[in-house]
Amino acid sequence: MLLFEITIALLMIGALLAAAARRVDAPYPAFLAVAGAGLALLPGAPTLALSPDLVLTLFVAPTLLDAAYDSSPRDLRDNWRPIAGGAVIAVILTVLAVAAAARWMRPDMPWPVALVLGAVVAPPDASAATAVLRALRPPHRVLVILEGESLLNDATALLIYRVALGAAIGQWSGWREAPLLTLSIGGGVALGAALGWLYPRLIARIDDVPTSVMFQFIGTFAVWILATRLGLSAIITIVAYAMTVARWSPRRLSARMRIQSYAVWDVAVFVLNVLAFIIAGLQLRPILASVNGVEWPEYAGFGLAVLAVAIVVRVVWVMGYSTAVLWKNRRFGVRLAPRLVSPTWSGGVLIAWCGMRGIVTLATALALPDQFPFRDLILLAAYAVVLGTLVVQGLTLRPLMAVLDLPADDQVEREVSGGAPRRPCSRGWMGRPISRHRACGKPMPDGLTGERTPRPTCTPKH
Repeated sequence: MLLFEITIALLMIGALLAAAARRVDAPYPAFLAVAGAGLALLPGAPTLALSPDLVLTLFVAPTLLDAAYDSSPRDLRDNWRPIAGGAVIAVILTVLAVAAAARWMRPDMPWPVALVLGAVVAPPDASAATAVLRALRPPHRVLVILEGESLLNDATALLIYRVALGAAIGQWSGWREAPLLTLSIGGGVALGAALGWLYPRLIARIDDVPTSVMFQFIGTFAVWILATRLGLSAIITIVAYAMTVARWSPRRLSARMRIQSYAVWDVAVFVLNVLAFIIAGLQLRPILASVNGVEWPEYAGFGLAVLAVAIVVRVVWVMGYSTAVLWKNRRFGVRLAPRLVSPTWSGGVLIAWCGMRGIVTLATALALPDQFPFRDLILLAAYAVVLGTLVVQGLTLRPLMAVLDLPADDQVEREVSGGAPRRPCSRGWMGRPISRHRACGKPMPDGLTGERTPRPTCTPKH
């Protein structure tokens, strides 16, 4: 009962902190991270442990689907090079750099364990950055790259996490499993697309909103569990599933049902973020209590070193890539579709600084087995990276944008107003208006009746 009372109280505190964050145009996860750190220092706070499989399923599956649903396949194709570079190359470089730094500071840490740490802290979470940036109206290309990178970098990091974890606990049979890893990615795409096509057709006859919303969550968790049982990449499966559902559901579900389910999903994702920071804080408390005064400088230095490496590697990669692209454009000219905007140096700086870590880092750290080597140190370092990036980078985004003086970008407005060819779009499966940049090729539902009438524009999400 005490744990339930504390959870309810902390959910209320989380709601108040989120409201305060919005008033000062700051990412609310930064406030939650500070609250979680305070909870770790609270005397008498209970300890809480969850099953590793439950942690990943509960926290990652819904939040990832919520983000993937709003992604535009066309915009992802238009910006596939910077997205792929950030989601694959930058993540691999971060994993290796963090692992090398961890081994340098703790020579007794095995390489597989160090790689697990690198995979835990490698993937940035764009939700905190975009929550701030949307209100500041940055170039549309910046938002597309951040959101697309955030979808795919989780898959890269969790694939490395899975391999390194297996090697650390003696369940990795070497490179003979490489074909299976390749199959898990391709199979995840195929399974997600197939289930995303099938799901709207199965629930099309459900007219009751609570029942439909319940099936939305059941379907999300079922897809994740099925992919895990089949040995496929659950992350890739969920992303493919969400993007396929986003394409087909508007033709099957009424606008009234989608609008109401949108609010439910927003609340659910918010509650999961709050709970993730609460659980991380509760698990940090016994770790902090077990650290004696002599070990504190070593633990603090380790966490700060991992934080610095994670930030520096991203900045170096993004700015190196941006510099190469700008040099190529000056030397050989810019070859872009008329609707696209050329990359800029200031846009690269903004993308480089949007490296905040969030719920995926916390969930993967919490998902480590209790007896995993150096688990306490990894969890402490992961929370240091989450707290440090959210506070240092998240709270400085607004002044950074003011200093950069980014050029105006009216790409979305031109397309919505007819300045560029784009077909009308409709509202999405979970009730949300599909992002301003998505084209689905179908007329928009008229109000709440579900009758389709041609519209020249679509309602923006924000």
